[in-house]
Amino acid sequence: MTPGSNLPLSAARVAVDVAAPARLDVSGLLLTADGKVRSDDDFIFYNQPAGPGVTYRSGNGTAPDAITIDTTALPPDIEKIVVTASPDSAGRTFQGVEPTATVRNVEDGSVLATFTPPQLGTETALVIVEVYRRNGVWKVRAVGQGYANGLAGIATDFGVSVEEPAPATPAPAPAAPPAPVPAPVAPAPAAPPAAPTRSVASTPQQAPPPAAAPAAPTLGAGKINLDKGRVNLQKNQTVSLVKGGRPLLSQVKMGLGWEPAYRGKDIDLDASVIAYGPQRNHLDSCYFGKLSILNGSVKHSGDNLTGDGAGDDEVIVVDLGRLPQEATGLVFTVNSFSGQKFTEVAKAYCRLMDATTGEELARFDLTSAQPQTGVLMCKLIRQYSGEWEMTALGDFVKSRTVRGMVKPGAQIL
Repeated sequence: MTPGSNLPLSAARVAVDVAAPARLDVSGLLLTADGKVRSDDDFIFYNQPAGPGVTYRSGNGTAPDAITIDTTALPPDIEKIVVTASPDSAGRTFQGVEPTATVRNVEDGSVLATFTPPQLGTETALVIVEVYRRNGVWKVRAVGQGYANGLAGIATDFGVSVEEPAPATPAPAPAAPPAPVPAPVAPAPAAPPAAPTRSVASTPQQAPPPAAAPAAPTLGAGKINLDKGRVNLQKNQTVSLVKGGRPLLSQVKMGLGWEPAYRGKDIDLDASVIAYGPQRNHLDSCYFGKLSILNGSVKHSGDNLTGDGAGDDEVIVVDLGRLPQEATGLVFTVNSFSGQKFTEVAKAYCRLMDATTGEELARFDLTSAQPQTGVLMCKLIRQYSGEWEMTALGDFVKSRTVRGMVKPGAQIL
């Protein structure tokens, strides 16, 4: 397809996936005849993945994200669904990035249309295609309209008000006013304005709600990276293993440690890493009984039977650059082989280090415990762009061995 072209859809259920050499956030908006959303419920994205007739599917960094549209299930007052994309990395533009939207028949996977917007530059968000109803017939149109202020620009253009983040100060600051409605991008010498934190409020084009109002759905404030040094992670927080704009593709060490909660009582915990493929398929597990996997790209330091001593109790070395391409996810686990529960363990933690320099990159301390014998500590996920992200987990499982962690580990990828 070329910009502005359209064609009728030959299928009632279609999926629009958006592929690019960089990781993208893909979303869909359900619009009425006036070109606006009815409410925040019509904004479909990774934090709100389902709406009437429209769903979001994540590619988990290894495949394109997609918006699926069931035209038979759309509300009668919805006339159009726009599919948008923006770079996942804060401040990144589409310069040098060519996204391609592929429209497929959900039933058989056949390709109905493809579109690559031409001549992209300072845009930080795009409306790529739209699926619309005309005289009772559903069609797809190639759009390629760019915005210089990211997903916030698209949101405001279609009737969703966007809150600017308040500046960080020691004392509470008043809420910032809503962002102005942007115009579509046109070539200009001025540098693009910084994109606001991506969150959506509920009432179009109005001031932010008072503090007591229910929280609006959150699009996230961008990934943390390693530019400012070591990162202390909270549960479910993610750090991108990128420093100075470049992903880490060298050896890293995952150190796992613990102490017994009661003096004089030995606890045999075992640290392991489970490797998965792009379909969450189990590739192999590295643990005290198998100290090297994936052609030596993942190695275990050996078993610690007590948890005694300062520093890491067990260390797993991962050579990110040597990992085979089919290895897209690593889940780090700890199990109590001796059967004690984690309520009897103190100071359990995991930390990621640069294996060459010994520099600590990221750390996650387990601040709460449950009476279980296994815990999923963290995961490393290879993104579609090739970079790796670490997410703190702290999810407890009933399992004394790594074998019982394979299925729960796949579920959290």
